[in-house]
Formats: sequence, structure tokens, C-alpha cells
Amino acid sequence: MGPIDYAVVEFPGNHMTGEGFPLLVELVERGIIRILDLMFIGKEEDGTVAGMEITDFTGDGALDLAVFQGASSGLLGHDDVQEAGAALEPGNSAGIIVYENLWAAPFVTALRRGGAQLVASGRIPVPAVLEALDLADEAGEPSPTT
Repeated sequence: MGPIDYAVVEFPGNHMTGEGFPLLVELVERGIIRILDLMFIGKEEDGTVAGMEITDFTGDGALDLAVFQGASSGLLGHDDVQEAGAALEPGNSAGIIVYENLWAAPFVTALRRGGAQLVASGRIPVPAVLEALDLADEAGEPSPTT
């Protein structure tokens, strides 16, 4: 099994365009990730957090979210939903996704067979990476992307 990650993506004013869904489907179809849980929540003005049905958010009939119906492994519990909701501003909604990084599974399996153990992991926030790259560029240092 590959590493498991989660993400909570907030949609201010409950404005979901669905633009990212085809890309998410592509990641699944290409075997890069496997969606374990996918849930949408909304936070009312009074702070109440509730689940939302997966539907055609754009209302144009072109967004097929049926592929995500039933994506529920049980890893995402009530406490997780409440914690995600606490991070939201009232009147906003969010998507919560738990996914397996299938691309890493063979690598992780090989490491485990060799006796390796994961002792730390983390994620560097994108704004921090962009800031570091900008500072390196200003200093005239070569960028890892060039």
C-alpha cells in the first residue's frame, strides 16, 4: 500500500466550479492515486457543519460526479469532519479527500522488504516553496526547475 494523504479544500461562498474534478478522475484512471474517502461539507453562518451530497455543482449537467459516489473507506470519521469544519469560515464549503498514493506503493514495498522504516514525513506548503524559489532567483541562484 502506498502512503495515505488527505486534503481539505475550502470553497469561499460555497462556489464550486467543478473544474478540478476531471483532473482528479484522470489521476485515478492513470493509477496515480486511489480515492479512499471523498466528502463535501458546508459550514452554516451559525457554525453548524453538515455533509453535502455530491451533485452537479455547476448545474449545467456536464459534471459527472457519479464516479465518486460511495468513495467511503471509513477512515474519515465524524471527528475528522468536525475538525475540518472548524477550519472553515462560516458560509463556506469544503471538499475532504483521503487518497492513497499508488505511484509510491512499489517503492514503499521495496523499502519495507529491505527492512527500512519511515521515521518522519511531512509536507512543505506550496507558498513556502514559491517564496524560497523567489528568494533564490533574486539571489541569482539556479532554480531546481531550470
